Amino acid sequence: MIVTDTATHLGAVKPRKAVLAMPEYHPPLAGRTALRLDFNENTFGSSPRVMERLRAVTAEGLSKYPEREPVERIVAKHFGLRAEQVLLTNGVDEAIHLICCAFLEAEDEALIATPSFFMYDVSVQMMSPHLRKVQADATLEFPFERFMAGITERTKLIIVASPNNPTGAVVGREHLLAIAAAAPQAVLMVDEAYYHFDGASVMDDLATVPNLIVARTFSKAYGLANLRIGMLAGNTELLKYVRKVSSPYNVNGAALDCLPVALADEEYVAWYSEQVRVGRERMTDGLRELEVPFFPSHANFVLMNIGPKHKELVQAMRANGVLLRDRSTDPGCDGFVRITIGVEEHVTRGLAALRACLDEIGWTKQEVDESPNQQVGDGVREFE
Repeated sequence: MIVTDTATHLGAVKPRKAVLAMPEYHPPLAGRTALRLDFNENTFGSSPRVMERLRAVTAEGLSKYPEREPVERIVAKHFGLRAEQVLLTNGVDEAIHLICCAFLEAEDEALIATPSFFMYDVSVQMMSPHLRKVQADATLEFPFERFMAGITERTKLIIVASPNNPTGAVVGREHLLAIAAAAPQAVLMVDEAYYHFDGASVMDDLATVPNLIVARTFSKAYGLANLRIGMLAGNTELLKYVRKVSSPYNVNGAALDCLPVALADEEYVAWYSEQVRVGRERMTDGLRELEVPFFPSHANFVLMNIGPKHKELVQAMRANGVLLRDRSTDPGCDGFVRITIGVEEHVTRGLAALRACLDEIGWTKQEVDESPNQQVGDGVREFE
């Protein structure tokens, strides 16, 4: 039987206008066989106890539909919350999507600061064309005053990442609470995916801030990125609506089996977080020695300004067995490259490759100093 491409015969069938207009995320995943310092992953791996649990998974276990609620009770107890205050998700990516589905009408506005995680754009614009972006200035610090000015009566969703990706900047608790208070009609989702590498959180404020939801991931410090599991924490009323739009089987059984074991191994998470903290200091010391400009980071990565030779550096590093992430297409990040911080051995290899490759491509700080300022404007931009 000959199978033809039915796409050419669809005729009048079209997707929603929002789907046509929304941006697409294309992660450069192919050929990632070198040292992975490009995606902010745990460079060591998960807790050995997690691997033991995976090896104990049975064929019968794989044949069952996963049960999320028992694990949510365990997670809630771990964080000092009630079970109904926790929703496990298929990574924070799904968490963002569910928040947008639950709270955004087509006429509503959402507010974010840029540069930040691109999936905010994707999920918001899937539901509403009214995405307002407040661009950081050249420091890449969170633009608090201008962000507050961007809140309107139509704002129904606000997303703030702290620490932020790709900048590594944090937003102070007092600023986050001020944002929540300024927009009582809106949900404020604070994305704390990189919490373990900084330690500051607004999780304790959930009891007193009714419009606050906190997102966490188990991909970074816990090393479970391949299992795709994250969480939302908030008051019962808000999460009731998010749970309603969620599939009951959104988190796979292997992830649910492993998460309690990963949570219980607090010694491993503390060890890995300390590896990142020390490694981040080593990396920034090395960048100062190399005269490479960089931005202060509270996460497991450092964003550096390579200037016009950013593509050459990424290619040279790949040829030398180390992957970096070129962030030049992010707003206000022309010439910027991000490097993940992991365990001591990987920081050592990353620094050694940087020294060699900067020399190989003939990089000088003067090129950065003389390159034109590519920062975009500091105002609020609306994408409609």
